[in-house]
Amino acid sequence: MMETPKNYLIDMDGVLVTGETPIPGANEFLARLKERGSRFLILTNNSRYTPGDLAFRFNSVGLEVAADCIFTSAMATARFLAAQRPGGTAYVIGESGLTWAIHGVGYVITERDPDYVVLGEAANYSLEQLTIATRLVAAGARFIATNPDPMRSEERV
Repeated sequence: MMETPKNYLIDMDGVLVTGETPIPGANEFLARLKERGSRFLILTNNSRYTPGDLAFRFNSVGLEVAADCIFTSAMATARFLAAQRPGGTAYVIGESGLTWAIHGVGYVITERDPDYVVLGEAANYSLEQLTIATRLVAAGARFIATNPDPMRSEERV
């Protein structure tokens, strides 16, 4: 008999929730994992929100999820940057989830000769931000984008 897996990576959008609505059976699935003592990490390519923001939103729709069980594309991007150039600098276009993650790895966010220009999801992009980003990349900053999603942001939790 095969041993039951102990760890799970779970996509968020379309697997646990669709927009603000939990997928039928999602709560029971998560409860079963917890009962078994299984560890799990919920993954999302949404860079707009912090894990705390997403945990709050999960809990508000009836899914019990702790912030430390959520990993975002912003976090993956920040870790990648820190591995490439520890203690670097970045010009960031994005929301609090991205700036939180970038600061969390010890990066400074600046317009002054940054190592990277990082583009994440945002409710709105300004022409001024995009112009600054373009000029910084033309001057030698490396361009990094968080994982895009073809779904509209407001359709997701």
